[in-house]
Amino acid sequence: MTAPAPTPSLTPSEQRLAQLLVDGLAAPEIASATGLALGTVTKALTTLRLKLHCPQRSPLAVLVHRLLNTGLATAPTPKQPAPALSPEQMRLLTAVAEHRLPRDIAFAARLAPADLSGALDQLLLDVGAQDSRELVVLAYSWQILPVSRGAHATRSGARQ
Repeated sequence: MTAPAPTPSLTPSEQRLAQLLVDGLAAPEIASATGLALGTVTKALTTLRLKLHCPQRSPLAVLVHRLLNTGLATAPTPKQPAPALSPEQMRLLTAVAEHRLPRDIAFAARLAPADLSGALDQLLLDVGAQDSRELVVLAYSWQILPVSRGAHATRSGARQ
């Protein structure tokens, strides 16, 4: 077993971008809010992925998970109470936060790949999230996913 990677340090500009990402803004909205060019924001997201050891094309849910898991960004205060999630839903939530590829998400959640889309749609509906990034943010807001602050408890997207 390998030792956990140390938490990277982010520049103030990267911290601001990371927090805006966690707060739900997309790259064009971040560019507008910060006055930066969209290309600059896209490059900064690439840099964040590299610093956090995320696969280059990982979904924003994985990047947000790593930001929140390491304490580099803060989840907002939830507007609604946490729903009661079944063990199956918790496995799916964790898999969405940690894995990049749909087949790896399905494998980690112990679902047939053909069942992943329906199960994820139902989970999003049950928690009131628009997408997987918001799902992960809500899970941290509700303290369903724990903050480890320092250890990269997430996976690269490869099968276990």
